Amino acid sequence: MLSSSAVNALPAKSLRVRTLTAGVNLRDASDLAPVEAAVAVLKRGKQAFVDAGYEVQTLRIATNPFLAGLDTRGRMQALAALQALDRMAAQHNLVMSVGPALTGNTADNEFVEWAAEFIRSTRTLSFSAVIAGSDGVHAKTAAVAARTMMAIAAALPDGIGNFRFAAAANIPAGTPFFPVAWHQGVESLAVGLESASVVEEALSGATDATTGTGQLRQHLNKALAPVERIAMQLASAERRTYLGIDSSPAPGKDRSIAAAIEALTRKPFGSNSTLEACAAITAALKSLDVKTCGYSGLMLPVLEDPLLAQRAGEKRFGIRELLLYSSVCGTGLDVVPIPGDSTESAIAGLLRDVAALSTKLTKPLSARLFIVPGKHAGDMARFDDPVLTDSVVMGLEG
Repeated sequence: MLSSSAVNALPAKSLRVRTLTAGVNLRDASDLAPVEAAVAVLKRGKQAFVDAGYEVQTLRIATNPFLAGLDTRGRMQALAALQALDRMAAQHNLVMSVGPALTGNTADNEFVEWAAEFIRSTRTLSFSAVIAGSDGVHAKTAAVAARTMMAIAAALPDGIGNFRFAAAANIPAGTPFFPVAWHQGVESLAVGLESASVVEEALSGATDATTGTGQLRQHLNKALAPVERIAMQLASAERRTYLGIDSSPAPGKDRSIAAAIEALTRKPFGSNSTLEACAAITAALKSLDVKTCGYSGLMLPVLEDPLLAQRAGEKRFGIRELLLYSSVCGTGLDVVPIPGDSTESAIAGLLRDVAALSTKLTKPLSARLFIVPGKHAGDMARFDDPVLTDSVVMGLEG
């Protein structure tokens, strides 16, 4: 049971729990007992947060990378079990990440066709390919990941399949955000938040970047403390290791991280001083009193933030600027719409840039690129999805 002090916490009205993520170990995709146990934990956890006044958007499970050691035949044989696992997850209204399916620097061309079929035949499962690790940039895997993104773009309408696949660079175990989440060690629990409005509120009265960092740290410490109390008591009651909160302030359609940045700069996102604002926010996110995990950096997901999408349409920033901002902030290139006729060479080059930046700075970055079939740079991409916003397609070159 959770204590009354946790249950009676008063959350900030603008703070949502984007995800409760449980980490589990599976022998293979047919090993359902740990998943069933995690489902029960997550449902009890959701109720605890709801009782405390929080909206909980998603329940998620991240597994150990049990697919990574399989060869082509093994992956194909695992598809049926993965599809059954997917049906189970859908039945319980949760999503799962089965972790990185490629971890070494390998030119595994057979992976591409398998990945497209995996996405085509499932609805809730996410996975990734590792393009940088402690051994540096995985250039061969970056090329495979580029081809995989192209194949997945053709697997489902509007390229939506790439919502569930990303190229991952130095992503630690325990990251609660998808599609790069993966698990290692004892069973665990982590939290991801949708807190862009808290950031905007904190920065609205700041006179400079230094003041903004201090105000944001103060606001987030106050907002996140009750979340941590509930999560820690839940983990203790369920005998799971508490990994922490990924403090990355995820935006939503009704709360914008671009608006938060503009509250500090008082200029449109992409203008001079945007980089400074990104650094100021990240400084606060990296120095909180609560236990943090995962990226714990600034997210700039173009297709999930209407104001970011608007500023992209105004040509105030492009992919190169997003990569620049990643040097001082968070997740890399997230849900970025790119042309349907993008070449493998151009995509692979961009992935290597992300990998090189991650390696040089020793920080977790990822690339989740939305290749939009039939669309060119400057065209409007429209999505029939409640999470995604319409956006101009961003060119890879120039």
